[in-house]
Amino acid sequence: MKYSSLVAGALFAAVAMPATAVESIYTAVLSGSAEAPPNESPGTGTATVTIDTGDYTMRVQETFSGLLAANTASHIHCCTTEPLTGTAGVATTTPTFTGFPSGVTSGTYDHTFDLTDPSSYNSAFITDHGGNASGAFAALVAGLNSGSAYANIHSEMFPAGEIRGFLTLVPEPETYAMLLAGLGLVSLVARRRRV
Repeated sequence: MKYSSLVAGALFAAVAMPATAVESIYTAVLSGSAEAPPNESPGTGTATVTIDTGDYTMRVQETFSGLLAANTASHIHCCTTEPLTGTAGVATTTPTFTGFPSGVTSGTYDHTFDLTDPSSYNSAFITDHGGNASGAFAALVAGLNSGSAYANIHSEMFPAGEIRGFLTLVPEPETYAMLLAGLGLVSLVARRRRV
């Protein structure tokens, strides 16, 4: 009984700890098979999106290669009606991310957007979410958190998108540490009960 109280107390304390991080990181693997509808492109890519809710910024890092035709645009679409499936309108700046390499079949990209600036969004996305940047920011973060936003790279051969991937939240290291600590406590209790 004493050990189960210890475990319960430790787990309660871990859950009750205030979150101090203001950054959330989302990643995606981009492929033609993830498009809607899927295509046979051998192109591949990765996307990492870092949202800083304290500074209201979004860092977008993408790499891509093997596209069948020159790329024409890249942006984030949000928000699908079902997580990890379907299609949605463009949420971020159009026609493409600021400074994204254009007219190539491979490349890298790294840019930080000010999400208080309406030009960081598609104007239709702003209109659909309160008519201002703060409403668009809240909707984009909610879409990222729910798995209903995706990174998409469009090309001349595939105007609707050659490769894409749904962005999913990367758990914070603290989450793994709490999980491991909890498992360690449970293991300790189980070991003591056997003795």
